[in-house]
Amino acid sequence: MNVDTQQVVVPTSPDRALPRRADVAIIGGGMVGLATAYRLACEQPGLELAVLEKEPALATHQSGRNSGVIHSGIYYKPGSLKARTCREGKAQLEAFCTAQGIAWRRTGKVIVATNPAEAARLDDLLERGRANGVACKLVGPERLREIEPHAAGVRAIHVPEAGVVDFAAVCRRLGELLRDAGHTVALGCELGRAEPLDTAGRIRLHTSHGKLVAERVVNAAGLHADRVARRLTGRKPRTRIVPFRGEFYYVGGNAAALCRGLVYPVPDPRFPFLGVHVTRTVHDLVECGPNAVLALQREGYTKRHVSARELARLLSTPGLVPLLARHWRTGLKELVRSSSTRAFARSVQQLLPGVTVQDLDPAPVGVRAQAVERGGRLVDDFRLETSRRVVNVLNAPSPAATAAFAIASHIRDAFAERR
Repeated sequence: MNVDTQQVVVPTSPDRALPRRADVAIIGGGMVGLATAYRLACEQPGLELAVLEKEPALATHQSGRNSGVIHSGIYYKPGSLKARTCREGKAQLEAFCTAQGIAWRRTGKVIVATNPAEAARLDDLLERGRANGVACKLVGPERLREIEPHAAGVRAIHVPEAGVVDFAAVCRRLGELLRDAGHTVALGCELGRAEPLDTAGRIRLHTSHGKLVAERVVNAAGLHADRVARRLTGRKPRTRIVPFRGEFYYVGGNAAALCRGLVYPVPDPRFPFLGVHVTRTVHDLVECGPNAVLALQREGYTKRHVSARELARLLSTPGLVPLLARHWRTGLKELVRSSSTRAFARSVQQLLPGVTVQDLDPAPVGVRAQAVERGGRLVDDFRLETSRRVVNVLNAPSPAATAAFAIASHIRDAFAERR
């Protein structure tokens, strides 16, 4: 089978010792944390920065376990943080990859309606995309066949500017650049507790590598962002992270030729998930996925990843019960698709009828960190909560990898406003 590109994790270089102090400590070595560190390093070269990553390599979780899609910004509510940062971040990401010699390409995307009800929803999606400045066009079945000859649909939106990249490779390069500039990227460095140090607001971080005094802290801990926020501020955040496992499959053999670029379904407007789609990656693999099933622990990458402690914490999450009660039918469908490759294949066949269950081979799984409010509402937009010394990134699922450089600018501005 093809090389497992989503689970290859390579440390950028041997660790530097954790310094005793830093101007800014960034917790989390994914796209948002590293892009923030890089932004600060470039714009304020006198700062001393420390990135703390609990895993032995960068981009181990969401940033290294995704579709690798450079999103255009078509899906997001105009004026939202997602819409603004996706458009800005996309341009900055592409420029960074070009300058650093990181492979990326524009493949184009089609969002395919397979029945009249989905076709009616395309008009609103098209209007939203154009309001966000996305170059997109409504096409009929004839033009759809020219773009993606094997896709089935009665109508589609064509987004030529969507693309693909290896976000783990971007993270590794960011880590290298930070280290080359003299900053610390500490791998295997897990935060234990945090405490205010003095009236000036400095924070002492107790980590597995020792103690670090930070003038400011950025919490970009992804799946653990709410827990880290509580340690940093002493308060429970208004939202809690609920993990959703997303399974992927490789499309192998002759069926891989059935997809040229990106083939997406029309998303369900009730959920901030985009549905099972088919992607030709920057490594020229063809993947399909992900679904979205409740994971039973924060890093629950398999059905066997269950611990009594984690499960008890999950079940006590405010908002979980009303969320499950409201969407139990959808949750049941996701469970069926998770437990049956044949059911998963049927979702793919709605987009590409030529794909069979025999063409699918399991690929690395991702877990999405989704913030949920107490009433059970899934938080749709990015959410940053800021105090004088701390920025907590409390909801940064897709398209956060695409938007990361622009999110970094918002974090920088948040600190500047609270000096």
